[in-house]
This record gives sequence, C-alpha cells and structure tokens, in this order.
Amino acid sequence: MTEQDGKPFLYVVVCAAGIAADVSKLITAAQERDWEVGVIATPVAMGGFFDTAAVEAQTGRPVRSAWRTPGEARPFPPPDAVVVAPATFNTINKWATGLADTLAVATLCEAYGLGVPIAVLPCVADALAAHPAYNDSLIRLRGMGIRFGEPYSGEEDRDAFRWERALDLLDG
Repeated sequence: MTEQDGKPFLYVVVCAAGIAADVSKLITAAQERDWEVGVIATPVAMGGFFDTAAVEAQTGRPVRSAWRTPGEARPFPPPDAVVVAPATFNTINKWATGLADTLAVATLCEAYGLGVPIAVLPCVADALAAHPAYNDSLIRLRGMGIRFGEPYSGEEDRDAFRWERALDLLDG
C-alpha cells in the first residue's frame, strides 16, 4: 500500500484500442473502491488513443510509457494489483512469451514474477482472436493465474466493455 495515504495502489496498463478513450471509467471505478491509480500505456496507446492530460489530472500522476533513466526516482509505488484494459492482441501475445520490449509489457512480466494479482479485459478483433498464437497465449496466461474478463471484439456497443469487471476480478 502507498505510504502517503494507506490506500492500495493499482497500475492500469492501457493498450492501443479504440475503447481506451473511455479508460477514465475504470479509473473512476477504482477510485470509488478506494484505490490510488497510476497509468502505464503502450507507446502506440500514447499516440492519441486516450486523453493523457485528462488521465493525469484524474490520477494526479504522470502517465508512464517510457523507462526511467538510471538514478531517476520511481514515479509510482509498487503495485498492489494490476489491470490491463483494454488488452490488445499484441500485448497479450508479447506478455505470454515474455517479450518485454515496452514498459507496459515489462511491467506485466515483472508483476507476475512478484506475485501481484493481475486482471485483464481483452479487446481483440474476432479475426485476430482466431489466430492460434492468441489462444496459446490465453492458455499460458490463465495457467499463470492471470484473471480474464469477457472478450470484447470492438464491434459491440461501447457500453458492453465493462470496465468495472476488472476490479471485480481482482476481488474474486
């Protein structure tokens, strides 16, 4: 838990999917459940998939996407839990194979190694979800104890993406 206020700290990893524009819904739900929140985004997600300035105002912290330099202070405390939402085909497959080439994926690999609970809300188009590598990745990550919400292809109504489900998965 964070030392400054005693609240647990949640990392929200945001990937590049259209639904990411609504990530503030997850942040609000987490804050209502008494979490402090820090956001880590994939480099592509930082390219306009969500309003980074609004998220920084909402969390009171910078959105992270790049590694810190040696000697630079950690901008977030260690996580008590991690949510990946939306989780894309690319991130899920990289994470399952341990290809930690971005801060977001490296954070997920490290969180697993530290035993931090992780919940995932996948947002993967049906055509990509049909690829055998994706199914293999889901099997591997589930075998690691990663908790998954219902799949969302991006074709459904945006309200079908249940942001709060990620927090429910952490409770369960």
